[in-house]
Amino acid sequence: MLGDERHVVGLKNFISAFCSVDFLASLKVSGTFALVNVTLEILVGTLVALLLNQPLKGIKLVRSLLVLPWAVPTVVNAIMWRLIYNPEYGALNSLLYQLRMIKTYTSWLGDTNRALLCIMFADLWKNFSLVSLIVLASLQTLSHDETEAAVIDGANTWQRFTAVTLPHIIPAIQIALVLRIIEAVKVFDIIYVMTKGGPANKTRSASIFIYQKAFTEAKLGFGAALAIIMVCLIMIFIFAYMRIILPKQYTKNTARGDK
Repeated sequence: MLGDERHVVGLKNFISAFCSVDFLASLKVSGTFALVNVTLEILVGTLVALLLNQPLKGIKLVRSLLVLPWAVPTVVNAIMWRLIYNPEYGALNSLLYQLRMIKTYTSWLGDTNRALLCIMFADLWKNFSLVSLIVLASLQTLSHDETEAAVIDGANTWQRFTAVTLPHIIPAIQIALVLRIIEAVKVFDIIYVMTKGGPANKTRSASIFIYQKAFTEAKLGFGAALAIIMVCLIMIFIFAYMRIILPKQYTKNTARGDK
């Protein structure tokens, strides 16, 4: 082939990846985003599911509305929150200014200390409802006989939750946990639309870093190596979940069934 200068680089790209300060920083952003957001989504989603499981007036309508944030496309959600955070005409600045909580309009997405937190809140608003729907579906299958038996035994509200409700919804929480961690670790679209990884790369996730190296800088080999590393990290987590968490849960359920 005329002008063919291809050569084998071996593991050079993988070594360069782990020696890259920028890539390690992007992994830190992805890890922070996943850890904080998934934790909040599980907590908020579970609390909302417990509330919506109560026999309140109009609760069916509220349950129907719960799906709306999750149904909104991620790009649309990102654009909506980017407009809310706008430093000149954003609704957040206007509201806080009228409430006299701020003296001047703030550039929320332009602040290196606040940008990632703002994106996290936007992602939380969209995805907590998914956790709520999964947990609520599990709560709907909880037998009233178990709850009534606990009441007869003299258990208070907290004791009924920890002894009856929580063990029942743990499998659903685990499913929501895995789904959300996988999505959060490889987060790309909401950050790219809102900040493109700025300011000063403080919101640049690993997925955005890979995109920039592979397509913006045309370093396809290096970008492919980074992508493989990301896939391996996600697979390691899934393998650990399948080998450690699921067998324990299966053993508990089997023991409960034998009783």
